[in-house]
Amino acid sequence: MIVEERIKRSIALRKDDVFLRSEFSKFGSSAQVSRALRHLVASGVLVRLGVGVFAKAKTSVLSGKPIPIRPLEVLAPMALQKLGVKITAGRALREYNAGDSLQLPAGVVFDTGSRRINRKLGFGGRYVVYENHHA
Repeated sequence: MIVEERIKRSIALRKDDVFLRSEFSKFGSSAQVSRALRHLVASGVLVRLGVGVFAKAKTSVLSGKPIPIRPLEVLAPMALQKLGVKITAGRALREYNAGDSLQLPAGVVFDTGSRRINRKLGFGGRYVVYENHHA
């Protein structure tokens, strides 16, 4: 499959770890790109983080299944930046970093300001949580 090979080569040559589906639209029709991305996810080259959001994959030492090459805490901000969403650390992480709290933040939480985000990003049962502050 020509489109799949071109996308695979493009992924290998890029320094990015996160890709949007729209970045591959120049390689073929919508159906061809969708099919190629499905094959790349099935073969373990990519993992799907959300609708139209993919990350480079590696094989897990424990399960032998494909997992993202970096943790969700690193990949999610990259994906949101590519989607044009400005984020900051969540309230719990800000308090922990400032020394106001000794409790480590659980999960991946980002503050999106006054913007409401409805996009589900995650992998393996762990998903990004969005919180809003109206400062």
